[in-house]
Amino acid sequence: MRGYFITFEGGEGAGKTSVLKAVEQRLLENGHEVVATREPGGIEIAENIRQIILDPSHTEMDGKTEALLYAAARRQHLVEKVLPALQEGKIVLCDRFIDSSLAYQGYARGLGMEEVFQINKFAISKCMPDLTLFFDIQPETGLKRIAANKQREKNRLDLENVKFHEKVYEAYQLLLDKFPGRIHSINADQPIDMVANAAYEKIVSFLH
Repeated sequence: MRGYFITFEGGEGAGKTSVLKAVEQRLLENGHEVVATREPGGIEIAENIRQIILDPSHTEMDGKTEALLYAAARRQHLVEKVLPALQEGKIVLCDRFIDSSLAYQGYARGLGMEEVFQINKFAISKCMPDLTLFFDIQPETGLKRIAANKQREKNRLDLENVKFHEKVYEAYQLLLDKFPGRIHSINADQPIDMVANAAYEKIVSFLH
């Protein structure tokens, strides 16, 4: 019995990481077996690649290099953590997956969404999410949240200008249109407990 692969997507400051933790807790309390993880990262090799990608000093990194590093981290994370959990029938909640690469590198960096998808098809071996939640918030609002959150990890993507983050937002709108059966939008511009509740209800509805 295969488990369910559920991914959380959105721009910077959408609050998806906090929501994922809240949803994980509620699912556990209701008897589900859950594995919570993130991209890039989740396992040692992928976390090391994460450090390279997001290091604020690596401003000279080429867009294609960035896309390939994300795909490499994704592959190792999949084979080492995600696929084994799915084979054990668990619910995997993942903070970002392939849609992030399509939005950030494919669209916002201008590499081409189809080109980046081809790179990732090699990496994921047809393992697409069963359900994806997109946490919808305007880029400027999300960036203001980041600026106000002193404890948040500051990374290289935070150095990008507003126009870059607006392009990321545009990309997610395109993905919502392209994958309406898989990607569902959650209004992230409201109190965190309301966002978490909406996400939880969407997941429970999907599971049933």
